Amino acid sequence: MAKHFDSHRMDQHRLNIARVSAALRPPAGRAFAGTSDFDLNPGMRPPGPWRLSAASVLVPLVERGAELSVVLTRRAARLRHHPGQIAFPGGKQDPGDPTPLHAALREAREEIGLDPASVSVLGCFDRHETVTRFSVTPFVGLVAPGFEPRIDPSEVEEVFEVPLAFLVDPAHRRTQRRVWSGHERIYVAIPYGPYYIWGATARMLITLGDLIGAP
Repeated sequence: MAKHFDSHRMDQHRLNIARVSAALRPPAGRAFAGTSDFDLNPGMRPPGPWRLSAASVLVPLVERGAELSVVLTRRAARLRHHPGQIAFPGGKQDPGDPTPLHAALREAREEIGLDPASVSVLGCFDRHETVTRFSVTPFVGLVAPGFEPRIDPSEVEEVFEVPLAFLVDPAHRRTQRRVWSGHERIYVAIPYGPYYIWGATARMLITLGDLIGAP
């Protein structure tokens, strides 16, 4: 019975990984045009030229039983951009980064101690434009078993996991409003226990969910 259970769990795990991989573009491929923080608030976009800095994030997936979970961080309160918010490991592409993928893996190593050699990159999906003038390319990677985060406290306050099935389920999405820079802003959120996932991170998770489909 135990062998049968283990075999079933492995088959389900492989099916989940194959399902995610099939929805993504190759890591070196060109991403879709993407989404924006202004999609729900077009009137808030500043007039004139809008120059964006390249950034990238890693959506790390870890195996938990027959399911996959997403590794997320709570950003340090002292950071200039998005302090205290829930985010993926990642950041701005530096001049020394040859590719957006390299930047995502480098940042994940610096922020949470994730060795790039322990990540199997499954692909990437739509870029996302933020109100802080970044064009973010998200990469999805399967993390080898046994990963233990080692956080850089200057960038990260906490590392936690959320089941992928929960995050991509449309039933858990919320459209909400708040005042930002003197204007009411509409945004999407995915609350999970004590964690309030919103903004660019929630929008990218929704895009990923739309690509792979709800559980």
